[in-house]
Amino acid sequence: MSKLGQEKNEVNYSDVREDRVVTNSTGNPINEPFVTQRIGEHGPLLLQDYNLIDSLAHFNRENIPQRNPHAHGSGAFGYFEVTDDITDICGSAMFSKIGKRTKCLTRFSTVGGDKGSADTVRDPRGFATKFYTEEGNLDWVYNNTPVFFIRDPSKFPHFIHTQKRNPQTNLRDADMFWDFLTTPENQVAIHQVMILFSDRGTPANYRSMHGYSGHTYKWSNKNGDWHYVQVHIKTDQGIKNLTIEEATKIAGSNPDYCQQDLFEAIQNGNYPSWTVYIQTMTERDAKKLPFSVFDLTKVWPQGQFPLRRVGKIVLNENPLNFFAQVEQAAFAPSTTVPYQEASADPVLQARLFSYADAHRYRLGPNFHQIPVNCPYASKFFNPAIRDGPMNVNGNFGSEPTYLANDKSYTYIQQDRPIQQHQEVWNGPAIPYHWATSPGDVDFVQARNLYRVFG
Repeated sequence: MSKLGQEKNEVNYSDVREDRVVTNSTGNPINEPFVTQRIGEHGPLLLQDYNLIDSLAHFNRENIPQRNPHAHGSGAFGYFEVTDDITDICGSAMFSKIGKRTKCLTRFSTVGGDKGSADTVRDPRGFATKFYTEEGNLDWVYNNTPVFFIRDPSKFPHFIHTQKRNPQTNLRDADMFWDFLTTPENQVAIHQVMILFSDRGTPANYRSMHGYSGHTYKWSNKNGDWHYVQVHIKTDQGIKNLTIEEATKIAGSNPDYCQQDLFEAIQNGNYPSWTVYIQTMTERDAKKLPFSVFDLTKVWPQGQFPLRRVGKIVLNENPLNFFAQVEQAAFAPSTTVPYQEASADPVLQARLFSYADAHRYRLGPNFHQIPVNCPYASKFFNPAIRDGPMNVNGNFGSEPTYLANDKSYTYIQQDRPIQQHQEVWNGPAIPYHWATSPGDVDFVQARNLYRVFG
């Protein structure tokens, strides 16, 4: 098990030789790495040359599927520190006292581009953070914009396809992009589109942009009181953006510009930080809104629901190995802790499944055993979740493969409230399309944003 995130960021794999003697993958020392076994000096190679076969076979398999979307990204380690008491809103242990620090990993990314694409292009940016808390890992899988293009989860694969390549030409296709967005039933995207095509669509770097939950979440305190919550992560470096000319020029000269900026800033001791705020809303307030509290295309008016400071995120450690600690990092909204729950936001509900399932495909069903994803602060125990490809943690030894109350297991009875004491849903199962039409409430906030741009 890696000691990742305890005293310092170090890779500590038990199968790596400390004496640095080079071997093949089975541990057999290699005399000369560039020698091949063959018949005579110029004869054919021999299949018995395992060192060569081992090297070539591993080379053929060293790439894993890229994320779809958010393929091109950068990451760094740091910590979250509580600066203000919000225990009246949330009972999670990470917020239990002022000054408390929790180790974290943040990954920034573009959305539509391939893994090798430029990171200065006009695109929303992913802003995902994994907190290693004593109650388990917590993932905040956010973006740098407070809204999104859709609010119907069934449209997500279709929308992402329009951000990718034309199936015939294999080129980016502006017709695909605009065809989807200008279809009348998809014009609810106008709010996000206006943000995207403002200067904030081309951030100057990852350090100089905000992060937003976008989705509505449900947080509760230890008394059973609960609120709807949205999270804002505001950069302490100030917002900085590129012009389209600057972004285009940099994309051609240094497609990893934002990644380089983040790495070098931390390397030089210029640690970026963000201040975390929340907006809160009661169920009664939510019912008075002119729009649904579960609508991902809307923001909550700050005059009505003011920001409340929570703490700071500081990134102060670069990864030692990008593949091991950033490319293999798995973020999913379903990775949560007591007192922080998903709301009925339909896009969020769909993401609860799709993100973790994407990691099962990309990294394997035991992705939580990869050191960067391990809940090292709380540990993991569930002998019913076992076997599968790349199970490397001992597979719970001789523990039974099922859970039963008569076994010597401990079940913690959480004092947090449960759903039956919160929202009540009642109705038939129906097919529902959350459509939009010009002139309704879906265009009010976009109109107001246009006036701000003024």
